[in-house]
Amino acid sequence: MDDQERRHDAAAAEGPLSRRGPRMAAVALALTAACVLPLIASDYRVFQLTLVVINAIALLGLNLLTGYGGQISLGHGAFYGIGAYTTAILVHTFSMAYWLTVPCAGLVCLGLGFLFGLPALRLEGLYLALATFALGVILPQLFKSRGVEVWTGGVQGITLVKPEAPFGLPLSPDQWLYVFSFAVAIVLFVAARNLVRGPTGRAIVAIRDSPIAASSVGIDTAMYKSITFGISAMYTGIAGALSALAVQFVGPDSFTAFLSIGLLVGIVVGGLASISGAIYGAFFIQFVPDFAGGLSKAAPGAVYGAVLFLCVYSMPFGVSGLVRRIVARLGLVRVGKIPSHEEGI
Repeated sequence: MDDQERRHDAAAAEGPLSRRGPRMAAVALALTAACVLPLIASDYRVFQLTLVVINAIALLGLNLLTGYGGQISLGHGAFYGIGAYTTAILVHTFSMAYWLTVPCAGLVCLGLGFLFGLPALRLEGLYLALATFALGVILPQLFKSRGVEVWTGGVQGITLVKPEAPFGLPLSPDQWLYVFSFAVAIVLFVAARNLVRGPTGRAIVAIRDSPIAASSVGIDTAMYKSITFGISAMYTGIAGALSALAVQFVGPDSFTAFLSIGLLVGIVVGGLASISGAIYGAFFIQFVPDFAGGLSKAAPGAVYGAVLFLCVYSMPFGVSGLVRRIVARLGLVRVGKIPSHEEGI
């Protein structure tokens, strides 16, 4: 009987390790495919994949705020635009190295997001959503105003040149920008995973689930909400900086309120409170509109809306929730034992 108990305990201890192996193999396979695809795809496909990587960073930032923090934002397109304009101005006007402008854009959006989060603490739910929506509507008009036209280029915008690969690497500008964006994304995804799995992430989730209970145990809800807003804006600003380099143009009409709504659609379809949900959502917002336009030239919006409705109806927890259930059916993870934000699926 004692031998049976020891064998049972040993099997239970090895269970998580045995389930971790297939997950790590799947991650390694996905990373390998992501590194190989740019080498065999056309420049246009590489450009699309670069936008997927960039959008995944933006969606991850919004998911930290909305999925984990419970704060709805309809104005993150504004931070996306601020990041893009920061890079464009620093490169075009001050001739700064493109790679150095990316952290600069992140720091600018971190500060602005934190400052915006302070007065927004008095707002919750739909009221916060409306306040952020107002920010997304106002900012494109500010980019066109005469007071900043000398910096932003006004309605003409700013045109950039795509950077060449350094050190004589045999890569085209599109391939190098993909590699650069992918490297930035890896760092930010690892940082986000560590954040949500650490004490700060648990505090953010606790505030989302019950602000009163979180405050009663000594969590500074005001400070954590502001920090979450700042970090979320930083991620989105970095994505905007990379998009300016990829698209090679920055204009006020590129950052309308529809961009903010598209980002919100991406995290809902990909999966709220899920690190990998940002990747699934990025593929959705990049390729589904193109698919809808190719399927119906007359009414692409109707096709897009139908696909969105089917996704939300059939996958109420997003693509990441569906993937998690499929993986659970295969016995690789146990549903309900580990929260989805801890699992990172």
